[in-house]
Amino acid sequence: MQLDDLYRRVIMDHYKTPRNRGKFESGESVTIDLNNPTCGDKISLQMQVEEGIVKMAKFTGEGCSISLSSASMMTDAVKGKTIEEALKMADDFSGLMKGESVEFEYEDIEALSGVNKFPARIKCATLAWNALRKGIEHSHKTDN
Repeated sequence: MQLDDLYRRVIMDHYKTPRNRGKFESGESVTIDLNNPTCGDKISLQMQVEEGIVKMAKFTGEGCSISLSSASMMTDAVKGKTIEEALKMADDFSGLMKGESVEFEYEDIEALSGVNKFPARIKCATLAWNALRKGIEHSHKTDN
């Protein structure tokens, strides 16, 4: 099996069986709603951040396989990470979208590396990561 085929399978797995899809029933959480008007992707990200750690992240939304699989991967990858580690991951993901060679502890993310060959799709892949950044900024403001 070629690497492109493997990556395509990982992306479709996250799209068809998204991790962390849904909303929190209770508890304090930050909610960030973002959309990509160029293609209609919409993401609502919820995060529970306690003592500087992303305890849990969930999302709802609609959109293409790239945006929803990226949200699934991101929410799985940031659980249990400090906000600094989560922000570093978001920066690394931006680098991946620019064609930089980046490795992730949560290896599924690397399946999105081919998106950088399609500039119009980069906004799809980065939507959830941008919501993560905004959510962390919002949680910092409420903590201070």
